[in-house]
Amino acid sequence: MGQSAEFGKFLKAMRSRLSPEDAGAEGSTGARRVPGLRREEVARLAGVSTDYYIRLEQGRNIHPSRTVLDSVARALRLDAGEHAHMMDLLENCAASTRSPGPAQAVRPALRQLLEAVGDVPAMVLGRRTDVLAGNRMAFLLFTDFPALPAHERNLTRWLILDPGARELFRDWKSVAAEAAGALRVDVGRHPNDAQANQLVGELAVHSEHFRQWWAGHRVATRSAGIVRLHHPGVGDLELNFENLTLPDDPDQMLRVYSAKPGTPSSDALALLSLSADAGADSPAGAAAAPAPQRTVAAEEPPAVHDSRE
Repeated sequence: MGQSAEFGKFLKAMRSRLSPEDAGAEGSTGARRVPGLRREEVARLAGVSTDYYIRLEQGRNIHPSRTVLDSVARALRLDAGEHAHMMDLLENCAASTRSPGPAQAVRPALRQLLEAVGDVPAMVLGRRTDVLAGNRMAFLLFTDFPALPAHERNLTRWLILDPGARELFRDWKSVAAEAAGALRVDVGRHPNDAQANQLVGELAVHSEHFRQWWAGHRVATRSAGIVRLHHPGVGDLELNFENLTLPDDPDQMLRVYSAKPGTPSSDALALLSLSADAGADSPAGAAAAPAPQRTVAAEEPPAVHDSRE
């Protein structure tokens, strides 16, 4: 097991967010030039020497045991997702010597499932949060991903850079920050993914918010939650979402959005579906009608499979 610079940067970021009181580092005194715990405090809490912990943070080529790593995780108060990300960073640091994995494909049966769920918005997300497939309602609710250029068919890119996403999500900043955290998890798992590195670079160039989130090494691994939207065609919605990792490809995730029956949000979803069927004959239909159908060429990966096709 080698060591990586990103692993060290992650430890430093996690250390900087903790106060001595938060970490239970009793007896720590003196003025602090930087926020967070000192390295010797983390070392003491983890039960290792200060020199050893410093070498961990500096990215030295050492070989920590799982017991030591678990102790460091406890000292830094890492949650389960952060702990897993720390292990990914350490275990995949030599991945730059490996060939990139094959392009992801969505099984025909899964595309049939997207179509079968009807008026429930659903998408399949792949590596880098690429939108690999989706049904009509997902593209009506968010944006018509199949109509975008190939390199823009990515949920995180759209959330952070598209002005329409800022208007759609009533809690845009927290949603976008979480998307950046999910992207960081993916980069930790696939550090040699050139497309992911290009995406991170593009987002860093164009978004100050993203630069701050990325520098903080935030990790996001939520499997469920709530989103609050203001759709230009049907108004306010509050939707539950579930993220389901696919057993035959752990880098693919089915995301499904639903509204509680009998609520205004449920009525708004129904209106969104009806307005799309009606076209632009009504004000809601004019706002919610999908972009003209576009067939995605095979040579433009990642192809977004649209159940409307």
